[in-house]
This record gives sequence, C-alpha cells and structure tokens, in this order.
Amino acid sequence: MLTRSSYLVLALVLTLFVLTGSVQANTIVFADGSWDSIQVHSRIAGFILEHGYGYDVDYMFGDTIPLLVGLQRGDVDIYLEVWVENIEDAYLEALESGEVIDLGTIFPDSPQGWYIPTYLVEGDEERGIEAKAPDLESVFDLPQYWELFKDPEVPDKGRFLNAPSGWVAHSINLDKFEAYGLDDYFNPFDTGSDAALVAAMESAYRRGEPFVAYYWEPTWVMGMLDLTLLEEPEFDPEVWRKNHGCAYPASRVQIAVNKDLAANSPRILTFLTNYKTTLEQNNEALAYMQETDGSTGDAALWFLDNYRDVWRGWIIETEIREKVEEALDAKLGN
Repeated sequence: MLTRSSYLVLALVLTLFVLTGSVQANTIVFADGSWDSIQVHSRIAGFILEHGYGYDVDYMFGDTIPLLVGLQRGDVDIYLEVWVENIEDAYLEALESGEVIDLGTIFPDSPQGWYIPTYLVEGDEERGIEAKAPDLESVFDLPQYWELFKDPEVPDKGRFLNAPSGWVAHSINLDKFEAYGLDDYFNPFDTGSDAALVAAMESAYRRGEPFVAYYWEPTWVMGMLDLTLLEEPEFDPEVWRKNHGCAYPASRVQIAVNKDLAANSPRILTFLTNYKTTLEQNNEALAYMQETDGSTGDAALWFLDNYRDVWRGWIIETEIREKVEEALDAKLGN
C-alpha cells in the first residue's frame, strides 16, 4: 500500500516526467554539420523558430551520414543543407523510406570549377591593375596565357592551384587536364590543404597577381574576392563518366525534415518551404564572419539584420515577423 509520502513522491516524479516530456516535444533539433554555411543557416532558422514561433532549439553536431540517420530516426528534426550529390544513394533511400521529407533547395545549384581573379579580364582601375588576359574566358584559352601563371618550381609551365590530394576534385581535375590537353602548358600544384589553397589564392589576390585555381561556392572566399569561373563544355553525364571533360555537375543543396515534424508542425513546414537564399547572400554572410573573426551565430545575426526583406518573406504570419524583428533589434541593441 502506498503511503501519503509515497503518493507525493510518485506525483512529483510524474510531474517531472510530464514537464521533461513537454520540453523535449517543444525542442527543434537541427543537423549541425562541420561546414560553416550549414551552421549559419541553422542559426538563422533557429533564431526565427525560437523568437518567432516559441520553440526551444538545439543543434546536433555530426558527420553527414550520421546526421542523415538521425533525421530518419527522429533524433534530428531539420537538416538545412543536404548536399545530394555527396550522399545521393543514402539520401534517396531516406526519402523512399518515407521517414524524410524533401522541402526543396536552400539556394541555387552550387557551382564549382576553375576560377581566376576578375581583374585579369577586366582590370581594376581603383587598384591600378590592367587587364592582362582580356580574352580569357574558357579553359581552352589557358594555353595562350600560361606564362601569366608561371610556376616558380616548373618555369616552363603555368601553375594551377589544385584541390588537396585527399579531395575527390583533385583527381577529377587531373582528368580534366588530360581531356583539355593542358598537360603541356600547366603544372597541377597540390596545395596540401584547404587552408593552404585559400592562402595561396588570397595572397596572390592581395598582390594583384594572376592565378587559376579550383574552388566552389558558397564560401567566404567568394564573398571577399572577385573571381570569375572559367567556362567549360556543358555538363554531359556520358562525357563525365568517360574522362570528366566537361563542367562539374551543379550540386543540389536541399532542405530536409523528419516526417513527424512535417506532419505535426504545418507552420514550421510552411516557413521552411519558403526558406530560400542566393549564393551571393551566402558568400557575403560567410565573408562577414571571416572578416570579423566572428562565429556562425554572429553571421546569422548579420544576415537577419541585413536581409530583413528576405526572411520576412519566408514567414506568412505578421505577428511572427514582428516578434522576430523585435527580438533581433533587442539582440543588436537597436
């Protein structure tokens, strides 16, 4: 038989259980990958869900596939940057299982390829830089300009700043060199790491010097440096499988949610379906973070402050928009 004190203890336990359960049910968990852009987006959306819709938010850090598994199991509610081509088989399986719902792209197809500083083609009057390669538009134009990119270690060839050897793009670029007949004109230089590749690009850019390098978007590099993507033959799946002798396929970057969130939270579903950004906006936010040595949270606040018309368009409820704006102004001290 339960005594009066036992009933009190049991009641307390049940109350704590209910309270704990209600907090967990009211918490939205974001997939927090290891790259900056997904973390910035998670904190933009997290700020809106917390201050506009009244949810608690949390961020689960992890690698790409474990986070996708967590999304299927319901440990993660929202995955704001699924780079489909990187995990295509696993992602399609997740969608086919019915446990994961795709809400569309978060920003336009993300490009990658071979970039040059725009001042090579257009010059830069403000910096006193003349256009040294006004006709350089395509990878097939590189041979006539190889001397601009002379490799100090292989002076009879130009230097191409390749992706680090551990990246898939490294070997793809080597295939492209052969397919485009560039082996006689350029030396693919292994930069060793992403940091070294970026440092080489940034250093040459600050000095106004020529360089040609592999990179991709969105990144802070593209937000801080004015670069031009060299043209390649249009992407063709057969050519790509044969020798990579065409442009990189554009990467699809999707928003995905767990099916339970989709079924139980229609207002969040509408908000996330409307959540759209551009490559330029992403590049600028990441560049702000780099320039100020800020956090991904700082970059999220910068985006929310500088792109108010954008995020207000994601939210259909006037009162929610007003709550977010009020919280943002308070956070910024406005």
